[in-house]
Amino acid sequence: MLETIQEAAKNFCIHQIREDHSIKDGITDKRTLIAYIGLDAQNGKKYRAYIASDFEFMQKVSKLFLEEDESDEETLTDMTLETANLIIGSAKVLAEEKGDNPYTITTPSFEKIGVFDFPYDDAKTIQVGESELTLAIKELDV
Repeated sequence: MLETIQEAAKNFCIHQIREDHSIKDGITDKRTLIAYIGLDAQNGKKYRAYIASDFEFMQKVSKLFLEEDESDEETLTDMTLETANLIIGSAKVLAEEKGDNPYTITTPSFEKIGVFDFPYDDAKTIQVGESELTLAIKELDV
């Protein structure tokens, strides 16, 4: 499941941000804006997909969509929710197209600003210049 989210995030970097990127295992250790979306998979399992971006990454997104050079914290929070929706929504479509355990998604929720310290099963971090976006997934016990 993280594979389709990673693919969607790579597409976001290529087609929206239009900057080179690299991917590494694990999470960022930076202070981040953290949002999540619930996933209800066709196989009956439930997951939580997190995105955690540093302020620099989300400012790139804000510049792209709002043309703001310096956004306030509230705007960056809103952009974090929108970015989660765009990436996870795109991953949902990719999973459907591939028949790779399709899932439905919930409305994104903002968790906090801080270090990513939530339990997760797998995580990748995408680096764009000096900025970072962490993608993490956790299967929920329901």
